[in-house]
Amino acid sequence: MPSAVDEIKARIDIVDLVTESGVQLRRSGRNYTGFCPFHENKRTPSFAVWPETGTWYCFGECGEGGDVFSFVMKKQGMDFREALEYLAEKAGVDLAAYRREPAARQAHDHLYALLEEATLFYHNLLLHSPAGAEALRYLREERGLQPETIEAFGLGYAPSGWDNTLRHFQQRGYKAEDLLAVGLVRQRQSGAGHYDTFRHRLMIPIRDVRGRVVGFGARALSAEEAAKYINSPQTALFNKSDLLYGLYEARRAIRQDRQAVIVEGYMDVIGLHQAGYRNAVAPMGTALTSSQFRLLKRFARRVVLALDPDEAGRKAILRGLDAARSLAAEDQEQQPTFNPRGFLRLESSFGLDLRVLSLPEGQDPDELVLADAARWETLLAEARPIVQYVMETLAAEEDLADPRAKAAIARRVLPLIYEVVDTVERAGYLQRLARLLDLSEEVLLTYRPQGQEAAPVRRRRSPRPSAQTARRSAPVTPRPRGVQPEALEEFVLNALYFAEEVYWQVNQMLAENQCGHLEAGDFEQALHRQAFLLLLAAQEQIETDWRAYVQQHADPYLQEAVDRWQRVPYEAVSLRDLVSQTCRTILQLRRLRVDREIDEKRRLLAAGQVSLNEFQQLASRRARIDHALAEKDMSS
Repeated sequence: MPSAVDEIKARIDIVDLVTESGVQLRRSGRNYTGFCPFHENKRTPSFAVWPETGTWYCFGECGEGGDVFSFVMKKQGMDFREALEYLAEKAGVDLAAYRREPAARQAHDHLYALLEEATLFYHNLLLHSPAGAEALRYLREERGLQPETIEAFGLGYAPSGWDNTLRHFQQRGYKAEDLLAVGLVRQRQSGAGHYDTFRHRLMIPIRDVRGRVVGFGARALSAEEAAKYINSPQTALFNKSDLLYGLYEARRAIRQDRQAVIVEGYMDVIGLHQAGYRNAVAPMGTALTSSQFRLLKRFARRVVLALDPDEAGRKAILRGLDAARSLAAEDQEQQPTFNPRGFLRLESSFGLDLRVLSLPEGQDPDELVLADAARWETLLAEARPIVQYVMETLAAEEDLADPRAKAAIARRVLPLIYEVVDTVERAGYLQRLARLLDLSEEVLLTYRPQGQEAAPVRRRRSPRPSAQTARRSAPVTPRPRGVQPEALEEFVLNALYFAEEVYWQVNQMLAENQCGHLEAGDFEQALHRQAFLLLLAAQEQIETDWRAYVQQHADPYLQEAVDRWQRVPYEAVSLRDLVSQTCRTILQLRRLRVDREIDEKRRLLAAGQVSLNEFQQLASRRARIDHALAEKDMSS
């Protein structure tokens, strides 16, 4: 079913609309021209209308264009919603038929309310029930938590028994299906009915960046439990790969310090916050993901990884040098896999400064700050860049007088050094490794481990590959379907919504090629222009997660577009490829537009209505666009 916007465009003839507004149009081939209604212009008919695409453009003083909606908005001084209602009435389109009932949103609100009630239920049991006394004693005596900390994080206790939570909320009017939807109960494997997910456990509410409870972490209070920690199962509200525990509580401190600290567990976060170090967050038993880094980048430019201090933790780090990040099995506490090579790529993609903090042997962060809070600040100041951490950790475990040990370290560290994008930083690491191994930099630069190719040498500019090679090595990036401007605009918006940093990196790439920043004028379709302005507003504010901001402020017609953006499968595409393709698409849009202007100016030039200089300026603009497309190898 087409959207209301599409239906209105299909029914409204733009030529009739413009003519009815008082503009006299004259046919010119398949298109129409006339005097622009938006500025004083009685000599040169610079206003053009294209009935096939339903668009208009002023080639004169205005330099503006768009579709039927943008024409009405500019002519009548309306906003988009007003223009939509005006044109819907004119076209005989019943907007009510296109407004979907917000059932899904209401259902989600119902589930959020249930989780908030569950938080209060568990918290009350912790503080006021005999059964919760054991959990409360554990928090106060073994973890050293103060009452105000327990209150601030909403810690609670889940009762023993198979269905105490289920029965409590059924009495409150909730259905078993509601509790199943948020992970508070599970379906029985045999027979009908449900049972409580969390039983005789310390309950830790997990909030999203907007402060809504979306799930729980739960610590066992009995040594007989197989898993010390379990999390809520995956639900419509809870995806632990997209969340960081404590980010809601930490976001202001992270923004103020411009630094976030990633620790391993819930109690580490809570203990650090109690000690005054409120910029700590934790993954929930999963490997760190790009989604989590994308969240952090909204608030910080430096991320410190506070790693497990034990021997197993260090060896897991070094084993992960060339390994892919692993996902933790559901409901099992598993140490995050630290992959330096992957983190270096994340560092370069997200523009973050990633560092490693080494904890003292036998101490977790919450234990350390409880014993000596000032020590934590010292350790933070000593946090080392990833490459430096790896080379120094390896060197500490090897006999550097042994040439084979030197070769082993070089073999493992050099690939990391060549992942570093910045030339000066890369040279600095080479110098440090050379000093550490007591070798010359020339030896390291030419070192070729047996069975491996030499380390790559970065050049400022690589020769353009042959067409055959380019076809083989071209990045697999989702491309906009078709060459219609509307499809290209939709592709750009999809990419901007997919990753916050796309907008900034695209602007940087455009600026490097003297093509100016992406702006609302690049979008001809009024709905797309409104969507871009909403995305821009979301990027510029800092109080709310930017995607949440878009969801909150999108009207029903924009919401339909937002729903489409969320289904675009870009997860397998590198950020670099996506930025490059987005920049290419923007330049394609501009090229289409300037070609159209050139065609129109050529006609006006032949009629003596524009100067040769105006025509040459357009030709120069097209040449800049073509150069940018060729320079970035985006003109496939």
